Amino acid sequence: MPKSSGKKYMNKNSYQDMLTAIQDFHNKHDFKNNGGEDLTYRVALMAEELGEISACVTKGKSNEDLAEESADLLILLMGTAISADFDLNQAFWKKMNKLDKRQSRVVNGKIRVSEFKGVDK
Repeated sequence: MPKSSGKKYMNKNSYQDMLTAIQDFHNKHDFKNNGGEDLTYRVALMAEELGEISACVTKGKSNEDLAEESADLLILLMGTAISADFDLNQAFWKKMNKLDKRQSRVVNGKIRVSEFKGVDK
């Protein structure tokens, strides 16, 4: 996982800079020694943020609010990769390659991309 950079982030489009910024945030608040990297706690926080995203959509809040809540969830997700010590970037591309091979189907008027095992068309 990234180490604290001690400097400003040079490339705002860089996954690595995003990850380093989150690591810096964890370090600043000593997440490791204060329960902030506990995975059960992090899952609860992600569920809370997903609820806030849902509220943005179902209550017609602004795209700015939706973007902010989505960023909260992304930060928590990337921080979970730091906490659990896995490479989220690698996991993302591995999963995208797997998804790219799947078939799609419209179910109840909505597109689904899945393996559809044991389900008739």
